[in-house]
Amino acid sequence: MPYCEVASQKTSLNSQLNNGIKIFYRTYGCGPTKVLLIIGLAGTHESWGPQIKGLTGSDKPNDADETTTGELCDNEAGCGGDGIEVCAFDNRGMGRSSVPTKKSEYTTRIMAKDAIALLDHLGWTNAHIFGHSMGAMIASKVAAMVPERVLSLALLNVTGGGFECFPKWRDIKVIFLQLNRQTLSIAIRFLKAKTPEERAAVDLDTHYSKEYLEEYVGSTTRRAILYQEYVKAISSTGMQSNHGFEGQVNACWTHKMTRTEIELIRSAGFLVSVIHGRYDVIAQIYYARRLAEKLYPVARMVDLPGGHLVSHERTEEINKALIELIDASKMKINPHEWTNLPNKRSARPLPPSSSISSAHWGSPTFPLRVSVSSNLRGASMAASVVPDKWEFSCDLEVDYQSDENSSIVFAALAVDKELQPDKVKREMTVSNGKLSVHFEAVEARFLRASYSAFVDVLILATKTIEEFGKGMKL
Repeated sequence: MPYCEVASQKTSLNSQLNNGIKIFYRTYGCGPTKVLLIIGLAGTHESWGPQIKGLTGSDKPNDADETTTGELCDNEAGCGGDGIEVCAFDNRGMGRSSVPTKKSEYTTRIMAKDAIALLDHLGWTNAHIFGHSMGAMIASKVAAMVPERVLSLALLNVTGGGFECFPKWRDIKVIFLQLNRQTLSIAIRFLKAKTPEERAAVDLDTHYSKEYLEEYVGSTTRRAILYQEYVKAISSTGMQSNHGFEGQVNACWTHKMTRTEIELIRSAGFLVSVIHGRYDVIAQIYYARRLAEKLYPVARMVDLPGGHLVSHERTEEINKALIELIDASKMKINPHEWTNLPNKRSARPLPPSSSISSAHWGSPTFPLRVSVSSNLRGASMAASVVPDKWEFSCDLEVDYQSDENSSIVFAALAVDKELQPDKVKREMTVSNGKLSVHFEAVEARFLRASYSAFVDVLILATKTIEEFGKGMKL
């Protein structure tokens, strides 16, 4: 079986990688055009099946027939000048690849280094990089880390990571009854799934739109057909280990693309397709569109009716979009001819720190019997200034009237680390059924951003307790 031992590879980044990590991969087809496929959370390389067949004409791996392995792409002229060779692999923590036991060994940057090591292992100087969900986050990191090796970038059902996997709070006011409850229900069922049957049932609701699942294929619904296929597939590969699952979730939660990284991608010279299912209940399309707009003019937005696994639900349209991206890259299409997005890159001035008002810092309202209090202190609001760099602070207290509920919320929010710990500090404590949070920051704008983002996730966690709190365990 083909493996890439990450530690033994001297990547173009010349960086030290974790010892003993092996990445399982397979290649398909042959030809001068190279495509690297990066799958998402809890997925294996086989999840790319419809795209592998669409790009290469076959879903048979090159190593399936050992008598021809090694000959398939050594002589690319024999494969035809327009042939495509695809490589798909299992991310660390899933499938046949190594499963590190520490969550710190799973970040999108570390996993991007795995992908780059695989490119080196294959001897591919450059390639088209296509990623789905968490794999799209990893692909974004690859593109920012080694832009010179990227021929084009396709991001399927992508978000910016972290709380962007939840709906925006101002949207929840409108869609909470239909979308947000469904999202939270799926998340809890996903966490509780312990058997292939339970996992298959929740995967279907996660991956596909309801309309697609309820369609009849002959006398049977597609849901019933896919359920049997999923149970069989999960049973053959086995349930993902706790270490792998928690690690990959950590990679998604801590993922962030900086302005510098986005600018590196935007100015690198390759084209980008941001492809999304508009009914995705996991990765909200708003964030994908916002990322595409940040990448203007090199990005094109492809919006299709479908769920999170739109690559399976709308296979023909997805494969067409990917081939169009490859062809446009070969033809060196001008980005302004490629994009279908408006130019929204005109800078909007940030509000001055003195504009923070009590209205902006209004306490959230919960339908639970929860009391909330907050207090803001800062140099712009007090006569005295604290004589250290942490001049701005804010306190938030939520009374859940239950140690169990407050502890569940604490555990859910504890994984959300501050991205700029040198600029913002946050301390959480639980006591007598209350969750207390203290924020400190070097500038009001950092305090404002940290507080606002935290409250968004806090509200979602509280809604989860309200809707599904009975029987929840840490």
